[in-house]
Amino acid sequence: MQLFKRLIASAVVFMGIAASGGMAFAAQPQPWEMGLQPAASPVMEQIIGFHTILLIIITLITLFVLALLLVIIVKFNAKANPTPSKTTHNTLLEVLWTVLPVVILTLIAVPSFRLLFTQLDIPSADVTVKATGKQWFWSYSYPDAGGFEFDSLMLSDKERKAIQPEPPRLLAVDNEMVVPVNKNIRVLTTGSDVIHAFAVPSFGVKIDAIPGRINETWFKAERVGVYYGQCSELCGKDHAFMPIAVRVVSEADYNTWLTQAKQKYASDNGDRTTVAAAADTTQR
Repeated sequence: MQLFKRLIASAVVFMGIAASGGMAFAAQPQPWEMGLQPAASPVMEQIIGFHTILLIIITLITLFVLALLLVIIVKFNAKANPTPSKTTHNTLLEVLWTVLPVVILTLIAVPSFRLLFTQLDIPSADVTVKATGKQWFWSYSYPDAGGFEFDSLMLSDKERKAIQPEPPRLLAVDNEMVVPVNKNIRVLTTGSDVIHAFAVPSFGVKIDAIPGRINETWFKAERVGVYYGQCSELCGKDHAFMPIAVRVVSEADYNTWLTQAKQKYASDNGDRTTVAAAADTTQR
């Protein structure tokens, strides 16, 4: 009975996601969810399509092999076939089981390479964001918009419960990365200490953030909402507590946020520089 209730709840969640068209609440893991998170970018739509094609191919191959095994078990067991064949070679079969896998892999390779090129061929960026992985939080800077920078830390349970509607546990942050909808967003990643990984499933984005190196990826969010991700590299004891939250807003709202962020975070950065300088002087 309990399992039945859980299956019903899972179905309700799935239907809610489908009916909502993948709104913000669907951009995070759901209880009893199966499959990939709903796509919010063209790249993720291609990833889901490719995943579906592979699942169909794998299922057909598995059923075919199962059918062959059943035929062998029924037709060629000792009782049904007391005098086994002594055939050792069959040219046609040997050609088929060599050529068919090559054909299947070639058919898989075509959409696979197309998807890789789409992911790696970064278009002209409308907004550039630099994401720096640190132990254990993210820092974001906007080099094309004045270069201001801010830290993004996970909310504690107390902080999270003070917000309505209550954001998801282990995913909500104090300062979200904000980007405009339907714009090409280039993300530069690096690490300040160890290797991290910037990953947002709904955008089809996952790339390492390596100290001393700049990696880049991109996405184009097609719907307004909040999309969650996490560090996907084992980076230390608090690896599980450095989430990523990307708020996608309209262009007008983004411009308003940008104006406010330049003032707020420029002041914060100045305060942090002063504190750092004072600490350095004290150490000397």
